[in-house]
Amino acid sequence: MIIPDQLLDGYRQFKDAHLAEQGALYRRLAQGQTPGVMMIACADSRVDPATIFNAGPGELFVVRNVANLVPPYEPGGGYHGTSAAIEFAVEHLKVQDIVIMGHGQCGGIAASLSERPVGQFIAPWVDMISDARDAVLADNRDADTATLQKALEFAAIGHSLQNLHSFPFVQAAIDTGRVRLHGAWFAIASGELCWLSQSGQFEKIS
Repeated sequence: MIIPDQLLDGYRQFKDAHLAEQGALYRRLAQGQTPGVMMIACADSRVDPATIFNAGPGELFVVRNVANLVPPYEPGGGYHGTSAAIEFAVEHLKVQDIVIMGHGQCGGIAASLSERPVGQFIAPWVDMISDARDAVLADNRDADTATLQKALEFAAIGHSLQNLHSFPFVQAAIDTGRVRLHGAWFAIASGELCWLSQSGQFEKIS
């Protein structure tokens, strides 16, 4: 077997420390999971929801993709990894909260703002926020790159929240009060976390 040293060392530390201390928890989790929160986050290696929210095994149901995007409800053909995860979380795990968590310096957002081709699969994926991008550009005509980046990071979260409403089973769960939707944004350098308020503004959590 060829295992990267980083992974092998990490697993050995996990087995010697965490598993030794939390063996009973893992045996219980082997019987099933009951997370209360679904987290839709970016695949970026610097933004791990379990680390940011100090969550233990079984506490968060996490799906990660480029730029933490939720596609619109499209029941026809194709592969729908994020949509399948949303369905499983809402219909089977019965989560109570769904959080879209974006972050600063997001490469997927930068790709959306780029005028150059950004890859065979990345370009059509981030194209789903083209309307949000165009609105940000129209509203910030004289803004610098950093301002546009952050504005679109915020706008993309709102766009994904809007797309969640297009899923009939999500909307039904919202209507009955069984599911709540949230937006969050994490700053990598400072560790700052902002939460989307009911007024539609991102507010820093103190």
